[in-house]
Amino acid sequence: MKPSNFDKSMSNTILNQVHEGMRVCDNTGDEIGTVRQVFLGEVSEETNERGGGPATASTPELRDETILDYVAKAFADEPLPETLRDRLLRHGFIHIDTHGLFASDRFALPDQIDSISDDCVRLRLTKDELIER
Repeated sequence: MKPSNFDKSMSNTILNQVHEGMRVCDNTGDEIGTVRQVFLGEVSEETNERGGGPATASTPELRDETILDYVAKAFADEPLPETLRDRLLRHGFIHIDTHGLFASDRFALPDQIDSISDDCVRLRLTKDELIER
């Protein structure tokens, strides 16, 4: 679900306001978990050289061993379609540690975040509509 008023340039801005440990609430106001990790997104070297990128600071050596592996491991049981994996890496995401003994972790893209206030990330979706680990 992508809101019509979402501006891609805002994704880095909104993700910069998120930090590990913040509460996460769905669109009904129910607390569904806490932020485990924030990934700001990456851009190509060419775009970065032109000054057009968000990007979580990383070196090429570390990026291959951390972010790509992180996403691959998170979805090891059910591999992500390449387009979704690329979208997560390009636009960034928050990894949500959901509440419950057997609850699966979830991932939210910047356009799925409605607002951030009082140490809480409010989403535009329900927990069941998020990408599940």
